Amino acid sequence: MAKSAEVKLAIFGRAGVGKSALVVRFLTKRFIWEYDPTLESTYRHQATIDDEVVTMEILDTAGQEDTIQREGHMRWGEGFVLVYDITDRGSFEEVLPLKNILDEIKKPKNVTVILVGNKADLDHSRQVSTEEGEKLATELACAFYECSACTGEGNITEIFYELCREVRRRKMVQGKTRRRSSTTHVKQAINKMLTKISS
Repeated sequence: MAKSAEVKLAIFGRAGVGKSALVVRFLTKRFIWEYDPTLESTYRHQATIDDEVVTMEILDTAGQEDTIQREGHMRWGEGFVLVYDITDRGSFEEVLPLKNILDEIKKPKNVTVILVGNKADLDHSRQVSTEEGEKLATELACAFYECSACTGEGNITEIFYELCREVRRRKMVQGKTRRRSSTTHVKQAINKMLTKISS
């Protein structure tokens, strides 16, 4: 049997935006009302995406890590879900600084992220419009989803699958560039040897 592709995903956002609830909804199709917001958990999940078996390692961060912990999580991850709560403008305003830190840590690579506005079922308490979410996603050059971990509305599975696809695409592109540069080195080495022989 072919070895499955491995993808490391990390979920970031302010404490209380529903990161754990999103992950649990994706994994179990259920909503959890109570959990410890200070806990950090890693889940392994296998899925078939576009006819390929993918093993996801999903890191659900607590949202209150110190700088060193957070940087460690960012170095570890290959794809990132940046979550805010549509009823909490402060959580939305933390997304861009978070993305800037990610860019800084991951450079020169482009960072693979997806922006998610959670708690879409609480439309009556909305502080961040869908348009603002879309505008920020355009700035970040990433996909944008609004969803509710509570009711399951919005395609939560698609968020994780789309992020896996994007990580796989980037890996393939980087793999090709690496291969190209190593064959160039081999050619150069052979040419040098041939030059020495003929001289």
